[in-house]
Amino acid sequence: MNLEKILVTNMAQQEILRTYEQICLDKLKELGISTSAEWSAAMGYKSANGLAKVIKRINSKMPYKLKVHYDKRPRRYVAL
Repeated sequence: MNLEKILVTNMAQQEILRTYEQICLDKLKELGISTSAEWSAAMGYKSANGLAKVIKRINSKMPYKLKVHYDKRPRRYVAL
């Protein structure tokens, strides 16, 4: 019985594990269209550019998951 319980617990933990970039994209999906300042505040950062490196990583590794509106400054981001 204990072995089955441990296996079920491990399987549940494996489904939950995600990268920080995926966590940030999920938060952006909740927010909708937002600036990097709003997005980083929602993630718990006090600085407006707290997610600058994360945004760069997402743009370089997974550009298909993030849409960036460059028309006006500040840029607005949307998770796809």
